[in-house]
Amino acid sequence: MANKIHPDPASALSGLLFGGMTIMSGGFGLSGNPESLIPEIRRAGVKDLTVISNNAGADGFGLWMLLESRQIRKMISSYVGENKLFEAQYLAGELELELTPQGTLAERIRAGGAGIPAFYTKTGVGTLVAQGKPTEFFDGEEYVRETWLRADLSIIKAWRADSAGNLMFRKTARNFNPNMATAGRVTVAEVEEIVPAGTFDPDCIHTPGIYVDRIVLSTINEKRIEKRTTRPREVA
Repeated sequence: MANKIHPDPASALSGLLFGGMTIMSGGFGLSGNPESLIPEIRRAGVKDLTVISNNAGADGFGLWMLLESRQIRKMISSYVGENKLFEAQYLAGELELELTPQGTLAERIRAGGAGIPAFYTKTGVGTLVAQGKPTEFFDGEEYVRETWLRADLSIIKAWRADSAGNLMFRKTARNFNPNMATAGRVTVAEVEEIVPAGTFDPDCIHTPGIYVDRIVLSTINEKRIEKRTTRPREVA
């Protein structure tokens, strides 16, 4: 079996990056972001990237770094409301955006990994989302056709991996990561812990190692809180 473990994020991405490529990047808000791999893409300097991700990070964190360095040409995303840099670049015509409903985005990625080139959904019918897309009626209801999403590279964040590349995710950090692992031509996973093959109970594996080409220990595990909400402590 080929050794999937790489000593650092730079070597995990070696030979995979090129200008104009499409990258899937896991995460939802600040949870489950491949926060060690993104800085290496920035250092590599590849440009004209199409990035598929639920959002584009937050100020100073995650994919924001690639926006700040002007390496992203197009985002395929669901939520962009908290990223001022994203907003500014889009409104200035510097960034192309394909805005996709969140459930549709997840299903397009899943379809890409499953080899399903298109599917129908009611979400977006009669709105801007459906403009230019074929529609069809099923049981008297109109549905819009959506197409799969696939990528040259998927970068994902997991909690634990074994040396065969089997992955476990921790709670909400799972989010888009498992589906993206299946939809990339090459998948690189950064993880918090690597254990020997055979350690995991097979029933506890979230992503089988067949979908994972390279694994590397995370060098950044900040676990930031995007919005801290507090209230005064009640008097006892």
